[in-house]
Amino acid sequence: MTKETLPSQQAFRVLQALQQPVLVVAKSHRIAWANYAAETFFGVSSSVMSRQKLSDFIPFDSPILALVEDVQRRQAPMTEYRVKIIAPRFTPERITDVYANPIFDSDDLVSLLFQERTMADKIDRQLISRGAARSVTGLAAMLAHEIKNPLAGIRGAAQLLEQTVADDEKQLARLIRDEADRIVKLVDRVEIFGDDRPLDMEPVNIHVILDKVKLLAVNGVAAGIKVVELYDPSLPPVLGNADLLVQVFLNLMKNAGEALEKTKNPEIRISTAFKPGIRIGVSGSADRVSLPLEIVFEDNGPGVPPDILPYLFDPFVTTKLNGSGLGLALVAKIIGDHGGVIECASEPGRTRFQILLPVAKPGAGHYLNSEFEEVS
Repeated sequence: MTKETLPSQQAFRVLQALQQPVLVVAKSHRIAWANYAAETFFGVSSSVMSRQKLSDFIPFDSPILALVEDVQRRQAPMTEYRVKIIAPRFTPERITDVYANPIFDSDDLVSLLFQERTMADKIDRQLISRGAARSVTGLAAMLAHEIKNPLAGIRGAAQLLEQTVADDEKQLARLIRDEADRIVKLVDRVEIFGDDRPLDMEPVNIHVILDKVKLLAVNGVAAGIKVVELYDPSLPPVLGNADLLVQVFLNLMKNAGEALEKTKNPEIRISTAFKPGIRIGVSGSADRVSLPLEIVFEDNGPGVPPDILPYLFDPFVTTKLNGSGLGLALVAKIIGDHGGVIECASEPGRTRFQILLPVAKPGAGHYLNSEFEEVS
């Protein structure tokens, strides 16, 4: 491409600074330029892409190819939402919104900006999950009194029977008592979702919490499993409730430990990093909160079934034979109450829980629960 056909170098510097992948496509779908984010997204250097066509990276029947042609013909911006990008380099497929714009006075060049939907969709899914949790909570609050009272009577009767029946029948009496206790605990756990009281928070060092969780896990729920730590020691403190964060992380370690029971050379990797870029709107405020603190729990287990993955944080959704399906729903609630988000990506041999949290501001202290409104 000649110098005269290129947009200004200043414009390209702006595109280079974007965190979203951007391609500039010329006639015949030839890739003329790619920013750093596009190199990461497609897994190929810009010098290699500049010698290839867009159809070398996406299927020949992709709507993106028609989108480029329409923009070149009409010389007007166009958008395709929720486009599947399937390529050998991607595992699994990716869902993106594609924003196409003509680059005027530049010989039919079109810029393509890819906005991956993964994080936004999963945050939306968490909002639905939390709404479902509230519905479950409202029902539990209404029925708790009606359920617990007769259960107390059943449990008391079972205790009396255990003292009077023959030895071969005591086991049945104990079974009735234990099942009554289990139902009461289940109702108590569901009621937790309705607790909207402000959390007692303070700036905490996330690595101190993770060290405590690891010590508990390797001597309990993750005994015999190799735990690898990849920490960024320069992370600033997070505004959080230390006890609740321990509960969250220990739950994730427990899930990983159970998933790795039949895995050879089981391993859990815990990593932290500072990754600015995700911002959310907070209910009742015009401010947008940045979530740069990343904590990741990754294991090499069999993975989460694809049909379960989109609903993993919903109440009563579980892959365990005797699981209640409340553990991860509670994890999502606690992270949401901290103003953060959690997502899960999984495939055979790799399951990854990613938590994003805000940085504690100077003088931060007591903090109210919040809701998400939008994601950028």
